[in-house]
Formats: sequence, structure tokens, C-alpha cells
Amino acid sequence: MTAIAPERPVRTPPPNTPAPARRRPWTLSKAAVNGALLLATAYTLLPLGWLLTAAAKNTGDLLGGVSLSPSHWHLGENLHQLASTGDGIYFRWYLNSLLYAGIGALLCALLCVAAGYAFHVYAFPGKEKLFGLVLVGVLVPTTALALPMYLLASQLHLVNTFWAVFLPSLVNPFGVYLARVFCAGYLPGEVLEAARMDGAGELRTFRSIGLPMVMPGFVTVFLFQFTAIWNNFFLPLVMLSDSRLFPVSLGLYSWNSQTRAFPEYYPLVVTGSLLAVLPLVVAFTVLQRHWKAGLTAGSVK
Repeated sequence: MTAIAPERPVRTPPPNTPAPARRRPWTLSKAAVNGALLLATAYTLLPLGWLLTAAAKNTGDLLGGVSLSPSHWHLGENLHQLASTGDGIYFRWYLNSLLYAGIGALLCALLCVAAGYAFHVYAFPGKEKLFGLVLVGVLVPTTALALPMYLLASQLHLVNTFWAVFLPSLVNPFGVYLARVFCAGYLPGEVLEAARMDGAGELRTFRSIGLPMVMPGFVTVFLFQFTAIWNNFFLPLVMLSDSRLFPVSLGLYSWNSQTRAFPEYYPLVVTGSLLAVLPLVVAFTVLQRHWKAGLTAGSVK
């Protein structure tokens, strides 16, 4: 007779035992994610690093392909040439851009917030149809409007003037849409009703209650419009022929178009491009606190 081996008891896992974690695919691993972020960061910062080093090179270094070399710095000489070329025309272009973008973006943001406030607060006939027309304006590219605006400016005798570039910058349909969204999220109706019960007029309510509460939206529209006007190129190219009215983008383009005949313009274009980035960096750095305040506004209501 053969002995029958006793059956082994089946071990059951203790209760509340977590299931074994499934192994993540390599595409979601920490090393892959960090590697992708590192490549994206390098892709973003490499042009800026090239601009920082190339702005300190002379014509020979730029044409010789040593623009990323940390030696042979000529930044002071390039700045001196930038200020003396054309009797300092570059800084005239710089001032023009500050006027176009600074004042234009400020007034545009105020108009957009006022329009978004009106669309959110008031009820009037044709309100949604009019807002739909605003959304249609968002879909139209600005380059497609350059020729109609030129013909309109020509009839008004505004071509080749400051107003030909400044007045179109006051209109931003996307800013109106964005302002209405901000008003819907930041303006409780009870607050506006309380202001009216206290005797405040509509203009006083907007100035003292509505505008401060939607300040993150105002700053957002301002920065979007400031960036768009500062980088605007096609509209000034169509409207302006007097170089004294050029913004910095069009002025650098006119210099860059002459580099084949005059290679000494290469350092001026690169150094001028570096200085042209500074207002955008300063604007985003100074005004970012308003965005942070807006993100935490809901937690203290």
C-alpha cells in the first residue's frame, strides 16, 4: 500500500491586504517624465541663451559661428553702436513701441472689462446676438483685417500717422469674451445689489466694486494685448512708411533686411532683439502677483 500524502493547506491572504501594485509602463516612469521636461526646458531656454551670448558678439564672431562662446564680449561696444546708429533711431522705435503697447493695452483692457461687465450685469435687447458677433470677431485673424483697416485709415487720412497703429490696438474681441468670463466668476450679484441700495450709481458701482474685483481679468487682458501689440509687425508694415514712427519690431526688420549689404548691422539686430524682450519679461514678472491673488480669491469668500 502506498501512503497518501496529506493535502497542503491553502494559504489565504489576510483581510485588507492591498493588491500588488501594477508596474507602470516606461512611458510614465519618473525618469521618462523628467527627461521629457528637461528636453522641453532646453528647447525653451536655448534660443534665449543664444540671444544672451550673441548680443555681446561683434560681426566677425557672429559670422564665424562662435556666438555661443563665452569669450570675446563686446556688449558695451554694441550698445554704443546701437545708440549712435541713425542718430539713436533705435530708441525712438523703442519709445514708439512703449507708447503703442503700454497706452494701447491699458485702454484696451479697460474697454474690454467694461464691455464684459455690461454683458454680464445688464439685460438689453439683442444681448446674446451682439455677444455672438463679438465671438465671430475672435475667429477672424488680424492679418485678414489689415487691408480693410488700411483702406479705412486712408479715407480718414490717418495712414502713416501714430493713430493708424494705435487706434486698431484698442479693439480686442477675445478680451471682451475673457472679461465676461471673469465677471461671471468674480462678481456676485448680491454685492452689486448692495452697492445700488447704498445709493451708488452704475458708473460708481463699476469703478469702486466691479473693476477691483475683476482685477485679475484686467491684468490678463492687459498682458495679452501688451504682448500682441509689442510683437505686432504686419499692421505697422502696412500703415507706416516714416521710419520715425516704426515700432521696434518693424525697425529691427528694416535693419535685418540690410545685413546682406551692410554686415555691421548683424550685432545691432541681435542686441536690439535682446533689449526688445526686456519689457515683456518685466511686465509678466511685476504683474504675476495679481494672478496669484485671483487664484486664491475663492478660498476667502
